[in-house]
Amino acid sequence: MFGFSVFLNEDMTREKEVYMKHMLQSGFEGIFTSIHIPEDDDNKYLERLQKLGFFAKEHGIELVIDISGTALEKLGITFSDLNPLKEMGITAIRMDYGISMENVALVSRAMGVALNASTLTEEDFALLKEYDANFENMEAWHNYYPRPETGLGKRAFHAQNKKLKAAGFRVMAFVPGDGQQRGPLFDGLPTLEKHRSANPLAAALELTTECCCDKVYIGDPGLSQPSREQFSYYLNEGGILFHAFQNTDNKTPLSELFYSKHTNRLDAARDVIRSAEARLLKKTTIKPDQTTARVKGSITIDNDQYGRYEGEMQLTKVDLPADLRVNVIGRVQPKDMELLAYCKAGQTFKVEWEE
Repeated sequence: MFGFSVFLNEDMTREKEVYMKHMLQSGFEGIFTSIHIPEDDDNKYLERLQKLGFFAKEHGIELVIDISGTALEKLGITFSDLNPLKEMGITAIRMDYGISMENVALVSRAMGVALNASTLTEEDFALLKEYDANFENMEAWHNYYPRPETGLGKRAFHAQNKKLKAAGFRVMAFVPGDGQQRGPLFDGLPTLEKHRSANPLAAALELTTECCCDKVYIGDPGLSQPSREQFSYYLNEGGILFHAFQNTDNKTPLSELFYSKHTNRLDAARDVIRSAEARLLKKTTIKPDQTTARVKGSITIDNDQYGRYEGEMQLTKVDLPADLRVNVIGRVQPKDMELLAYCKAGQTFKVEWEE
């Protein structure tokens, strides 16, 4: 399950509502927000939260708010009566610093709770059991880290997640956006430091396929249009979308060489992604053209010198030498290179050519 962030330091404008609708259409199913950011003015938080909650309720999606103990008081809400939050459309509270395990347990009996996944201890578990917490309403959510060099390392993160999963928790972590970024630092909001400038979908796939994460949220308030397209294709159709540049020196029209939608063969190769469909779709004789070195991310098609392989299309996962039997027709954009690693056996994918 994937979600995105909406922050309340600005009014809920028409532009923001359009963005949220686009994210839902792309396949996202939850919203995260915070109501205790010290840099922001909280005077209008309640009004903005109500509008955000109405949107979430109207569209039937998850809405999780990050709070401190004093933030609820400023909104006139107490842990003993959370009905105003539930009526607003809020489905869960992420419990931050300064909130006792007794209050965490109290909230868990009324609505969803997201605990700090990085700092949970055995003592915390014991206290939650003592206070009769409803563990079915609990998930473990990691932080995002605005300051560069402060994000988590993958090995320790993965080890912690395995422990949390063994204890029965669903685990969530953040990846950065590549559109509007969150101030005051504007350096991305990832959980893992390695993801600070990563392709958002590639980062999300690393979390879900390699790090025991059940949920991934976009930490920053903006996701670029190309990234939304990639998430949409993945979440709605299960495929990976590569944006690519055409080799402008190629003399043969691209439409005669290349078909957009493909499947990586089940007997996946080590060095390349091989289209299972391309040779079946070939409509014309392919002459040698631009038989240059195949650097990582090259998009190639075999020419008539390769015999029965003529028409085979590949994306290279590593640098490969020039081959007179292989035409280089384009290259995956640098930002999308990280996605090559997640195009596994049987994975559908397509290429969209950029000007």
